Amino acid sequence: MLYSFQMDDFGKRQKLFQLKPWNRDVSDEDILADIKRVAQSLLPKQITERDYTKSGRVSSSTVERRFGSWNNALSKVGLQVRNYSIPKEKLFGNMEKVWITLGEQPTRPKMRKPLSSYHGSAYERRFGTWRKALEEFVNWVNEGTDEQLPSEVMSTTLIKRTSRQPNLRLRFKVMLRDDFRCRYCGRSPATQPGLVLNVDHIIPWSDGGETTLENLQTLCAECNLGKGNLSQSAEVQ
Repeated sequence: MLYSFQMDDFGKRQKLFQLKPWNRDVSDEDILADIKRVAQSLLPKQITERDYTKSGRVSSSTVERRFGSWNNALSKVGLQVRNYSIPKEKLFGNMEKVWITLGEQPTRPKMRKPLSSYHGSAYERRFGTWRKALEEFVNWVNEGTDEQLPSEVMSTTLIKRTSRQPNLRLRFKVMLRDDFRCRYCGRSPATQPGLVLNVDHIIPWSDGGETTLENLQTLCAECNLGKGNLSQSAEVQ
């Protein structure tokens, strides 16, 4: 709440409250000018979203909606863009976890704790926009092969075998194909919070089963434990 003061008829200061400024119709040019104003007051410190939300005319989320990302706005006013060192693989691993938990394509507002280890703004800073982050993730998944690279050569048969654990790409493809549900019981983390999904070999790896899309299935932790080392495929219920 904002206050102003004026003198009453007896020469005493009188406190008045007033409405906050109406910022919904503020122009892009005014927002950029305001970012520069706040940045100048912080010199030599580099301005962050938190700094601007605290001292700026609008919130940093408004800036991101207007310009696609915080870094895009900084670039437009000639300010230094912050560089982030979060590896792409970690961001994609986190997106995979959120996608599996939700059972569907995540939206930016969902990318916050405790569901997500990284805020949606981290993806926007890394890839430019949230949409581009999703596109990069999908491309990354689709670029991968459905088979693992050989991890060992059997000395007796000279047959190359795939590694036992599926990589992130293959794991996501299996769960996507299975609609992020256990193929035994049909349960999903989207409808049963806390449920853990695993990727299981239909023909056990110890019996010669390979780590390929065709030989993998999605099972919840309970069903996977109950299956043990059996060679059995299941249909989605």
